[in-house]
Amino acid sequence: QVQLVESGGGLVQAGGSLRLSCAASGITFSINDIGWYRQVPGKQRELVAGISGGGSTKYADSVKGRFTISRDNAKNTVYLQMNSLKPEDTAVYYCNSGGYYGRVSYSPGNYWGQGTQVTVSS
Repeated sequence: QVQLVESGGGLVQAGGSLRLSCAASGITFSINDIGWYRQVPGKQRELVAGISGGGSTKYADSVKGRFTISRDNAKNTVYLQMNSLKPEDTAVYYCNSGGYYGRVSYSPGNYWGQGTQVTVSS
């Protein structure tokens, strides 16, 4: 079965950096689009960044220029490098597969990881 395991979350001061990892199994990883989403209590889960099987990327406006999504198909892993973190980046971050991330539109897939908490202190 499909399994997505996130890691790398933690507590960091504003202006700091974290790198999240999403290790996938049970899918043909290299052809799958993968997305990172985040959610805070009381709000909807929102797209942070997505990467297609071909390596094209898509970012939320709020993270452009600060976050970078990348993938290593040999390791079945997608990364989210987060720099210049702000308190408003505090959320649980989730990895998603089975969707697509195009230039104009995107859609999450059916598979989610368990999430990793990112807390940015001011």
